[in-house]
Amino acid sequence: MMDAGRHPRIKLLTLSEVEEVTGYVGNFHVKVRKKARFVDEGACTSCGECATVCPVTVPDEYQIGLGTRKAIYKPFPQAVPSAYVINLADCLGMNPIACGKCAERCQKKCIDFDMRDEIIEFDVGAIIVATGMEPYDPTAMDEYGYTRFENVITSMEFERLICASGPTEGHLVRPSDHKIPKRIGFIQCVGSRMDSRGNPYCSNICCMNTVKDSLLLKEHYPDIEIYVFYIDLRAFGKGFEDLLKRSRQAGVKYIRGLPGSVVEDPETRNLIVSVENTTAGRVEQYELDMLILSVGLKPREDADRLRQILNLSKTSDGFLLEAHPKLRPVDAPTPGVFLAGCVEAPKDIKDSVTQASAAVARASTVLNSERLVVEAITAVVDKDKCTACGVCARVCPFGAIKFDKDKKAPPEVIEAMCAGCGTCAAECRFDAITQRHFTDEALMAAVEAAVGENGRERIVVFACNWCSYAGADGAGVARLQQPPNARIIRTMCSGRVAEKFILRAFELGAAMVLVSGCHLADCHYISANSWTQKRVDRLWDRLEKLGIRPERLQLEWISAAEGQKFARVMQEIEEMRKTVTAEEIEHTRRVLAEEREKEAVRKKPRVKA
Repeated sequence: MMDAGRHPRIKLLTLSEVEEVTGYVGNFHVKVRKKARFVDEGACTSCGECATVCPVTVPDEYQIGLGTRKAIYKPFPQAVPSAYVINLADCLGMNPIACGKCAERCQKKCIDFDMRDEIIEFDVGAIIVATGMEPYDPTAMDEYGYTRFENVITSMEFERLICASGPTEGHLVRPSDHKIPKRIGFIQCVGSRMDSRGNPYCSNICCMNTVKDSLLLKEHYPDIEIYVFYIDLRAFGKGFEDLLKRSRQAGVKYIRGLPGSVVEDPETRNLIVSVENTTAGRVEQYELDMLILSVGLKPREDADRLRQILNLSKTSDGFLLEAHPKLRPVDAPTPGVFLAGCVEAPKDIKDSVTQASAAVARASTVLNSERLVVEAITAVVDKDKCTACGVCARVCPFGAIKFDKDKKAPPEVIEAMCAGCGTCAAECRFDAITQRHFTDEALMAAVEAAVGENGRERIVVFACNWCSYAGADGAGVARLQQPPNARIIRTMCSGRVAEKFILRAFELGAAMVLVSGCHLADCHYISANSWTQKRVDRLWDRLEKLGIRPERLQLEWISAAEGQKFARVMQEIEEMRKTVTAEEIEHTRRVLAEEREKEAVRKKPRVKA
């Protein structure tokens, strides 16, 4: 961190927050609010005299509340810049000045109570998002006694206790009586792998963090007894299994099972832990001096604001979604934006550093290129047909369509920003915008070929490239049973599936139509599939008014990993197809043909007399 602070070509903006990002890959304009620290960071020598006279004492966030700090403080020993800062929420007051002792004590006159927030604007070619994560707060899981018993602490609090710069200078003591514990227990998966509370995913680092802590304790306190209560141990990385073996050989006892109750002895303040040992098949009790909750990781609470500023997607668990898990693992869906570290998923230091290096390498390819090559699937506006309604600009999830409603001029597509989802083309009522390589003519031809001559036997499936199409491919690779009469039409996103494609399939005699795409929270094009949902909702209402069963049009969200779900959905749709009669299909064809003729008459230009 010091090397980064001293580098001539790296500018660190600490105590700052991104407020706005405009532009596109290679031409981003960033607006940052640099918050007032009320201390001149260039003049401050970090002597600490100001803190000695400050009368305010509050819990120290860096020490996880186990230590205290003053209202004027240095965030942590290796902070860059090495300067103090005043927390306005803790200070007795600046307007008017209620105390001012720190300013009086400072010989270099570094403290400025009139300092205000500063807005800084600059241009960049690429953006790397590395905002990290937060540890899970186990307060909700009170069966472990975290809020009731002083000797129950989290793994983060434990890290501060055994750290040389921690509140006890590296000496492990019980919070209740400051004695060195002789028996310690670790409870794994606190806040992880839980559906009702906490998070359903594995937090990746917890098991090996506990193994590391157990070895560290055995080195400093050889006679200490350590018990680890777990569901499953996941030692998956290089050298991890060896560390686990060393821990067992050192005498650490691993009990497969999570405690059902934790009770405190009022006299000794020891903790009585009851647990079902699933390996031995019996309920056991352990008396422990301390209990450490190995808490999981979760996305930052303030991550949604930055996600909206940068037009990023997130997964169902709240972490940011990469463009492709295998081929573009550090690219965000927004071109020119890259991901690094736990903002993308929980990971350890090694994986975070690896991903950061990859993100820097990807960003350098953008910065070192004179021209940027984009995939030839961008949208194109036909200015002769365009009525300047602005719908395309409104539905574009990337803001890639520039439109001035006051000028009423046709919109312009910024190709460097366009990701090629095709939502704009599907929503345009005047056929004035289309997508390269996924034109209306090409997709209509695909629909006609898919239905063929025997439409009653056909299931027409529109599948998005990233999720449902990959799910269908996975079902095929796994040799899962599915109907052979389904015909899949690939689109980059379900947002490209216009109403006319679906109606054309029914008019040609298709018995069933399935529109499938990414899950709503996992769309590779941010929110494009939300327009798919609205479009299908409108179609269901329209079909019902025309006397056509809405159930013949199905909408399903299927991820790339859900090959089994795709096969199951196709089997269910095949059973529904068998209920569609020839008379029903003939009625559908006749009604939709009449509707198409009426629509053609309405669109036909009128000749003035």
